[in-house]
Amino acid sequence: MSVAGNSASTPRTGILAGGNWIIDQVKMIDVWPQPEALANISGQSRGTGGAPYNVLLDLAKMGAGFPLAGAGYVGRDVLGDAIMADCRAHGIDTRWLKCNSAAATSYTDVMTESKGGRRTFFHCRGVNALWDGRDLNFAKSTARIFHLGYLLLLDALDSPHVVHGTQAAALLAAAQQAGLKTSLDVVSEDSDRFPRIVKPALRHTDYCIVNEFEAGRTTGARVRDRDGRLDREALRTAAGALMNLGVGELVVVHFPEGAYALDTDGRETWQASLALPESYIAGSAGAGDAFCAGMLYGLHEGWSTARCLRCGVCAAAASLAHPTCTAGMKPMKTCLALAKKYGFRSALAGTSLANNYR
Repeated sequence: MSVAGNSASTPRTGILAGGNWIIDQVKMIDVWPQPEALANISGQSRGTGGAPYNVLLDLAKMGAGFPLAGAGYVGRDVLGDAIMADCRAHGIDTRWLKCNSAAATSYTDVMTESKGGRRTFFHCRGVNALWDGRDLNFAKSTARIFHLGYLLLLDALDSPHVVHGTQAAALLAAAQQAGLKTSLDVVSEDSDRFPRIVKPALRHTDYCIVNEFEAGRTTGARVRDRDGRLDREALRTAAGALMNLGVGELVVVHFPEGAYALDTDGRETWQASLALPESYIAGSAGAGDAFCAGMLYGLHEGWSTARCLRCGVCAAAASLAHPTCTAGMKPMKTCLALAKKYGFRSALAGTSLANNYR
């Protein structure tokens, strides 16, 4: 990877996003079967998955007036062709999104029970596991922000690096050295790998945008009580710990009840999520990436933290209207209008939604 900066005469603009490119194959089933038993599939659909894919498509659908570019691997197969075509249709630059025949395009089979909506995921890492970012030439990028995700689901980037701790940390360091701001997201994996893999990357991250589960697992903080209620003081402690681990500008933690931001000057900003009726919510898949897209939109445009958070929760609300990750996204004006229609939650605490909004 190159670390030289772009020409001083070329102003930086746009978002370059790299990491997981996934196709979600959603199947509606009548019941979760016992071993060796049968379940009936009543319908199926296909959607987007992965941090760069979801975030860039959301930004395109919001009408972002700046360049969008993707980086990573897709397989030389039907699913890979579909991703490339989708990017081209939405004006996303694919020069660093490469076809690799060494493995299949990553996909997730999402088995969704028709009654109750409970989901079970079967994920194939595929070619995403091989991408280490070395084909990225930051010297030829004029992007303002490099967004990377998801750590813990990118095997090559999660592997050790002798100087920076992990390959992902080295990639983020190269982006910063070239003059890009860096943004980071991780996957909500139920494991003890967070400190080993996430912490090294934070030293080269300008904007850390994670959910409350990920913040807690990285720092060891317990941000929800046993009844699932949000512990605001524990959340503040976790955000402070993330900042102390090396985040350069802003820590943002999002959760079903809203979002919280902490900057390097110690300023805190809270934002409640929208008070959506249950009948509005068709699925929570992709809501976290939608929040991230809204947040990055505002950061790119130089908005205040409060305005960025508001944009994030409105984008997440738009996403919740559809069961797939990005099909519910609307133009920015339409997303923001949802706040006027539904209003915001009256409080951030007192709800038990720990399993939503991933």
